[in-house]
Amino acid sequence: MSETSAAADIPTLSFEDALRQLETIVKELEQGNVPLERSIEMYERGSALRKHCDKLLQAAEAKVEKIQLDKDGNAAGKTDLDAETV
Repeated sequence: MSETSAAADIPTLSFEDALRQLETIVKELEQGNVPLERSIEMYERGSALRKHCDKLLQAAEAKVEKIQLDKDGNAAGKTDLDAETV
């Protein structure tokens, strides 16, 4: 399976579906019971899935930043989504 065919359906996947597939690939590769050629194919697909997830996360972050603009389009502040409130 070429890298192109391994990644052909990835652009249509939701973030959750892509992440689920990536987690499955990682789990199978970590078990070490996969033949070398199949491992390479899985690694290629996993790499493409990771890139797709990164792209979707960047798009979501951009949307969140836009939401935080006031009604005139001025920056109303940026909330750090990783910060914990005490």
